[in-house]
Amino acid sequence: MATDYDAQRKGEDDTESIEVLKERMPDKPSGISDGDDSELEPYSAPDVVNEELDVVVMPKQENEFTCMECFLLKPATQLGKKTRQGSICLDCSS
Repeated sequence: MATDYDAQRKGEDDTESIEVLKERMPDKPSGISDGDDSELEPYSAPDVVNEELDVVVMPKQENEFTCMECFLLKPATQLGKKTRQGSICLDCSS
């Protein structure tokens, strides 16, 4: 069955006043609570937060460079070109 999408979808007799719509609305929406939080579980942070992490930060090695376009540390094999601003990796130079 073909549908005429240009035709009006509602006639004038289908419109309802705002008062009629307000009467149909429930007094209290189901998603909003009135402050009774007894059914909610208390939030507790995961145990991962309490763990200490040991990270060793290595300085830039002689066979690495920092790309001046993407600012990532790349191995020397990824060197695309050198400019006045600095080295540019193969990904950024293409």
